[in-house]
Amino acid sequence: MSRITETLTVGRVVGEVVDSFIPSVKLEVTYNSNTQVYNGHELMPSAITAKPRVEIGGDSMRSTYTLIMTDPDAPSPSDPHLREHLHWLVTNIPGTTDASFGKELIGYEIPKPVIGIHRFVFILFKQMKGRQTVKAPASRDHFNTRRFSEENDLGLPVAAVYFNAQRATAPRRR
Repeated sequence: MSRITETLTVGRVVGEVVDSFIPSVKLEVTYNSNTQVYNGHELMPSAITAKPRVEIGGDSMRSTYTLIMTDPDAPSPSDPHLREHLHWLVTNIPGTTDASFGKELIGYEIPKPVIGIHRFVFILFKQMKGRQTVKAPASRDHFNTRRFSEENDLGLPVAAVYFNAQRATAPRRR
């Protein structure tokens, strides 16, 4: 098992969100031009307010990808009854570019965890049919990455990365 899939398994991304897969494409997610997302690292809410830059390796410009950002812990990790909450969906991203070159089906929603530590997962799928029409889900809540992949013939992911975030504590007043 590669180190990447091992950290995704320990973080319960593999199992709860996606099935086991072999990463085959480079995926880099960066907030505010200097905050890189690494599996399991915690990011402060103030660092994730703007849409991140998502760079995709891929094998060529002829390959296209779908990017999903989801919160499997909504509304709280102890009671994730809205699992999964969809934060972002971009399709038809050309390989060797970034997500801004794709078609945004669901706009970026700023992560705002209220209770507990939430995982925010970026999942990348290679579109088997090249550029294709991907159906946008009706709701952000109760999103299911596996079902979405199945309904749109995306197969297993080719890359994933996640970070943790929790509500920022308010400064104490005296």
